[in-house]
Amino acid sequence: MKTLFLIMTFILGFQSVEAQDLVYKPKNPAFGGDTFNYQWLASSAESQNKFTDKSVAQVQQTELERFTASLNSLLLSQISSSLFKQQFGNDGIKIGSYTFGSLSVEVYPSSGGLTVDILDTKTGAQTQVIIPNR
Repeated sequence: MKTLFLIMTFILGFQSVEAQDLVYKPKNPAFGGDTFNYQWLASSAESQNKFTDKSVAQVQQTELERFTASLNSLLLSQISSSLFKQQFGNDGIKIGSYTFGSLSVEVYPSSGGLTVDILDTKTGAQTQVIIPNR
């Protein structure tokens, strides 16, 4: 009788077993998750971040430091304007090569407009400015 009871329980137990599919749904919106999770994930990551960017740290300047920086900027602007007028005259930039101290400037026409290449001969740093055609 015990064996019959165990067999019946075993058979009836298998008939009532149900299963469902396991479905993975990512939380991160970068991997297909819900876009509403983005703000929560970003704030969670930021709160766990133990590193600080020292280059972004803002230094409070005094009134005197701000005035000095402003005065320096104004003086450099006046000097560069004077050098510009000496080198190019009132007609503006002309095609050619120019030297300002350790800066080598080359002006030439290109498909995008007038191109100005500036090279610092001391450090090797260079930049390019393109002035579009009208």
